[in-house]
Amino acid sequence: MTAPAPYAAVAMQLLARSVERCADAVAARAQILSHIGEIEGQIRGAKIFIEQFQGRPVKLAVLPEYLFTSYPGRISIPDFADRAAFAADGPEYAALGAMAQRLGLFVAGNAYESDAHFPGFYFQTSFVIDPSGAVVLRYRRLLSMFAPSPHDVWDRYLDHYGLEGVFPVADTEIGRLAAIASEEILYPEVARALAFRGAEVFVHSSSEIGSPLGTAKDVAKRARAWENMAYVVSANTAGIADCSLPLASADGNSQVVGPNGKVLAQSMSGETFTAFAEIDIAHLRETRRVPAMTNSLARQRPALFAAAYAAAAGQDGNTMLDASGAPQVPEREHFLRAQAAVIEKLSKAGVI
Repeated sequence: MTAPAPYAAVAMQLLARSVERCADAVAARAQILSHIGEIEGQIRGAKIFIEQFQGRPVKLAVLPEYLFTSYPGRISIPDFADRAAFAADGPEYAALGAMAQRLGLFVAGNAYESDAHFPGFYFQTSFVIDPSGAVVLRYRRLLSMFAPSPHDVWDRYLDHYGLEGVFPVADTEIGRLAAIASEEILYPEVARALAFRGAEVFVHSSSEIGSPLGTAKDVAKRARAWENMAYVVSANTAGIADCSLPLASADGNSQVVGPNGKVLAQSMSGETFTAFAEIDIAHLRETRRVPAMTNSLARQRPALFAAAYAAAAGQDGNTMLDASGAPQVPEREHFLRAQAAVIEKLSKAGVI
């Protein structure tokens, strides 16, 4: 397999804009498209600077979590889907694809997405768009506190997309790319499942608290990189505008982490492109093929843990399918009840 030449990846730390105060869905959609237009110049400027500074071509730009809409808050699931969710063939992806084409870049990001198979639902989706403008990866977040997961409609979801659609890895000219959404970086199983499918670069769109202290997500980014022998390119928001939170509540700490778990570049606060670094896929592949104590992928024994995982108490699947197997959109209180049920199971099992 021919590996790509070393290239630069950049985590674009940009201001998210909430659609919470938009008058209606039409106004929200107009704001989203305007915002997509605005960031193109920022990415182009970052690309020019990095290439002049570092000498490597910029091939990958990662955008923060829900950059164009922010989070739903207390808006109902169907209402937020109508107001802000991207359709797979909608104008938002078309605009992002045209931008990626003009920039000549792989662009990774995160948005809420509707699905014709699940009317009224949205899934939080991390995506990768290639330089031709095509969406080459679409990953739906599996672990979320207040949003539907494919696991909530598991049987129907597998019927439509199969396991490949649950844990997608895109084999591209810049390496094998996979996505991790937001706080899923804290859960090693997501990254490990993708690594076992060949992932070499994790694109991580996030909106999190930045701090000079080591945060849980900072620790996790380094851990996921080391234990999977992969790069992590993590883009955080530079604050969230037009919502009730103070502007800089989710700001800072965008970073690129190398396969040895060392931070290669990290941003401070505000809108910036300063988290950029070289990605060397050829060296990564060579390292993965060497028997060594540090070869965490080759030393892993997945079958050893399968029975323990299968027996463990956790959230049930298919909780958003009715008795006939049809998807049913829940009220937001559903998510708290589901977690409370797991806590009860864990308590009865003597785990907590």
